[in-house]
Amino acid sequence: METDLRAGDVVRVSCPFTATRVTGRTGSHVLIEWPWREAGLGRAECCDKVAIEADPGSSANSPGLFRLAPAAGSLGTGDPCRVGIPPTLLHVTAIEHCDPPPESGLPSGPRRNAVLLPVGRSDDPDLEDRGHFVDLDRNAPVRFEPLFRPYERLAVGDEVADAAGRAWRFDGPWSWSPFDGGGAGEPVWPLTLLTRDGVEDEEAAAAVADATRTGSHRSELARWTALTRAEPV
Repeated sequence: METDLRAGDVVRVSCPFTATRVTGRTGSHVLIEWPWREAGLGRAECCDKVAIEADPGSSANSPGLFRLAPAAGSLGTGDPCRVGIPPTLLHVTAIEHCDPPPESGLPSGPRRNAVLLPVGRSDDPDLEDRGHFVDLDRNAPVRFEPLFRPYERLAVGDEVADAAGRAWRFDGPWSWSPFDGGGAGEPVWPLTLLTRDGVEDEEAAAAVADATRTGSHRSELARWTALTRAEPV
């Protein structure tokens, strides 16, 4: 799954419903055969049993994005069904990297997980339930339709100067580190890109200057908040 996501992105996530069958039930979950093979694994090797929340609306925690059709209540072992993700508006809170444990049956090597929250929910690092996790390197055809990326022309780690003469490092749309040792705040537009990856980049600098010629940090935040109905951390 080729994706370009970062924290702050607002996306519509979907996955086409695909035929499979129920292999059993346990507690509040329905076990199904995972219909998408892992690249590099044969059918016999693939970790192909996945638990789907039987009643997503009753879960105290995030129930996961995948849904069953028909509804899980009518499904028994051996029944055919379909699994997929209905179009869902979400915002990305983090991209995490991890190595799957050997017992998972997944290919070795680093994998990327996107952590996402639904509209109306703000990120809270103190909560155990952090939201939905999507394995970006799994073979399911999950689609991420980009709707809005705050500070789209900036890359994490960029060093910029603002219109007030302060220099900043861009660590994310709502995470700015001033170089002058002053208190945290927000950059004043327009912005001038000083370095990207430690070097000057004239083409990127022109794009940043053009993107921040009008507007402000607060207008960028207002647009994000209107879409997510959430507050940044």
